[in-house]
Amino acid sequence: MTHYLDFEKPLAEIEGKAEELRAMARAGEGVDVEEEAAALDKKAATMLRDLYRDLTPWRKCQVARHPERPHCRDYIRALFTEYTPLAGDRNFADDHAVMGGLARLNDRPVMVIGHEKGSDTKSRIERNFGMARPEGYRKAIRLMEMADKFGLPVITLVDTPGAYPGKGAEERGQSEAIARSTETCLQIGVPLISAVIGEGGSGGAVAFASANRVAMLEHSVYSVISPEGCASILWKDAEKMREAAEALRLTAQDLIKLGVADRIIDEPMGGAHRSAGRAMENVGKALGEMLKELDGKSPKALIADRRQKFLDMGSKGLAA
Repeated sequence: MTHYLDFEKPLAEIEGKAEELRAMARAGEGVDVEEEAAALDKKAATMLRDLYRDLTPWRKCQVARHPERPHCRDYIRALFTEYTPLAGDRNFADDHAVMGGLARLNDRPVMVIGHEKGSDTKSRIERNFGMARPEGYRKAIRLMEMADKFGLPVITLVDTPGAYPGKGAEERGQSEAIARSTETCLQIGVPLISAVIGEGGSGGAVAFASANRVAMLEHSVYSVISPEGCASILWKDAEKMREAAEALRLTAQDLIKLGVADRIIDEPMGGAHRSAGRAMENVGKALGEMLKELDGKSPKALIADRRQKFLDMGSKGLAA
């Protein structure tokens, strides 16, 4: 761990002390520190469990945005084989915030599409922090239509703060591109499954996640607007983001009750960033299970299943 969240500061101190002791031992200072370091490790593990036992919605937002959390490219490398990237919208440009292509999941041919935030300063700028422009959504439309033509299931990995709000994006038809991407999700006659692996922000997420099955990682969030944006509109004060996060019902646990999400994927204790391998393995297992649930359904049945899922929203849980 190189980055600790605000609420993890007490944990950072304990883990830092344990590492200092081990660094002293490695430096050959002739001090036996293992027993003391082990006691600090035990204390840190207890504190980690206590911190993550009942996270508030705002803290879940912070975990979902953690810079060391695995991103779309990591999942593709870990879970898919024979990945062949496909670029461009055949109209304007290639949007690096959206990646996708042909691949195999458990040796089954699929089309995988996702938002990529980047992992360092250079890649985050190149990927526009996962905020897609119109050409990104048009690329997704092209890949979904290709998958439909060849009968390939579509898997989408959602991780975006929202669509890019820049002037150029608006000039090139951002809202139309998002609407058409959402429409394409609802119209294709192949299985479409989606996993929210971090942030599911606004229409930028809906354009990828209007799926037969939607899974969310335990500490991911999915919402019509960010808590800061909501607070700025309702209270004219972005600092009220904690109250906004509570009101938005954006956690996986709330969205299961509302019928927006279909399953929660467990994360390692302390979040996906603490054990990326295990988190990605859990996602891969969930994707395989969701695909099996849709096996054997005709194109007409898949479209009807998707349509009914969205028509049923708001009829149960907190919104009833």
